[in-house]
Amino acid sequence: MIIEQLKESGLKGRGGAGFPTGLKWEAVKNAPGDTKYVVCNVSEGEPAVAKDGWLLEHAAQTVIDGVALAMVTVAAARGYLYLRKDYYDKFKTKLQKLVEGKNIELFREPCGYLGGEETTLLEVIEGHRAEPRLKPPYPTTSGLFGCPTIINNCETFYSAAKIAAGEYKQTRFYTLFGVKKPGVYELPESLTMEQVLRETGNYPAFDFFVQAGGGASGAIMTKEELGVVTPGAGSIVVHDEKKTDPRALMKKWARFFIDENCGKCVPCREGVYRLNEILARPKFDEPGTRDIVALLKDASYCPFGKGVANAFETLLDKIWTKTTKKQ
Repeated sequence: MIIEQLKESGLKGRGGAGFPTGLKWEAVKNAPGDTKYVVCNVSEGEPAVAKDGWLLEHAAQTVIDGVALAMVTVAAARGYLYLRKDYYDKFKTKLQKLVEGKNIELFREPCGYLGGEETTLLEVIEGHRAEPRLKPPYPTTSGLFGCPTIINNCETFYSAAKIAAGEYKQTRFYTLFGVKKPGVYELPESLTMEQVLRETGNYPAFDFFVQAGGGASGAIMTKEELGVVTPGAGSIVVHDEKKTDPRALMKKWARFFIDENCGKCVPCREGVYRLNEILARPKFDEPGTRDIVALLKDASYCPFGKGVANAFETLLDKIWTKTTKKQ
């Protein structure tokens, strides 16, 4: 049975949250209700993550096989490929041929980054505004149109299909940026970030730090901290410590987060606006920034605001403090 195979494999969601895939599929299978759905999330709105696009380019059939497998497993009424706008436009013709006769619908995401959050995705497919839902209830019991729903990342369905075929080799996909040989790599999931950089020939010869898990919400880590596996969506962005201006990096993040903010909750809407405002001043207000970051971390309605806090807090603690001490 595929659910037991998923559990034995240890496969966890590849979208960032890392929830055990077997447990999620089992929860939907066992949830009461005659109508169930499966959604493949190919929003991939996090900067510096490109693996899902690579999979659509090179292994779309396997992804579709994984979605179809999930549908059979939970007896789903319909499946959806929830695609980022440019992915939809680029791969529509190819994917339509692959889903023919499988009751899988291609859905073009109308919004941006936040549209990839699992409850926002449900709201969008239902025709509502792109805003997150309060959890619980979770999608496994009350998802699309109030029905139990499997929502997994594109890579997760790819891996599930590989497991069912007996071809899974405990690998995952890594997106590397800011290195000599950027791109998407498939490597063992057990590798540490240092090993990933070394095995791909991308370990820097200069002092550096990385943003791990995503190019906006990912945590900043020093080179001394790279003895752990890559978190989040499998992204590693390398920054030259001597050439990178921490304040400029924070400005870049703040601009991204203000552009992608849904505006639903006050802490996130106002917090990101104030961060942008502070970073525009001649002198950087570190205490004020830390206060806003703490508020975002504790009071944001959904993971978006917490992701802002994750990036800013780790940069301030590990890089900004180090930089100011040198001055």
